[in-house]
Amino acid sequence: MSDEMLAKLQDFPLPLAQTLGITFTRATVDEVEARLPVRKELCTRPDILHGGALMALADTAGAAATVLNLPAGHTTTTLESKTNFIAAVPIGDTAIATTRPIHKGRTTMVWETRITRASDGRLAGLVLQSQLVMAPKS
Repeated sequence: MSDEMLAKLQDFPLPLAQTLGITFTRATVDEVEARLPVRKELCTRPDILHGGALMALADTAGAAATVLNLPAGHTTTTLESKTNFIAAVPIGDTAIATTRPIHKGRTTMVWETRITRASDGRLAGLVLQSQLVMAPKS
C-alpha cells in the first residue's frame, strides 16, 4: 500500500515542490517523507537553507499526508503552521521531512513534521501544522 500511496504523490506533482526540488520518498496514511537537496538558490547567507524553504518543505509534506487521508472528492488547505528552527542545513546537504499525525479528524488534521539533516540526522526544524478538510462543493 505504501508504494501505491507514494506513486499517488509522485503522479500529482505540485508546482512549488517541483520548483524547489522536493521529492517524496515514503508515503503511508500515517507517515510521509520528503527530501529537499540544499542548493545555492534556496540559501540565505552564509550558504544555509532559507527558513522559508524549510517551511515550504514541511507544508508540502503535511499537505501530502492530509491528501492521503482525505475522503473521496475532498480537498485541503493549510489553516496554521508553526515552525521552530533548531539547526542550520548547509548547502550540499539534504533536508529530510518526516510527517506524522497528531490528529486526523473529519474537518481538521494536525501534523508534526520533523526536519533533519541527511548528513548527520540532526534535528533542523520542528513544524506543527493544521490542515482544513473541505467537502466537495455542491
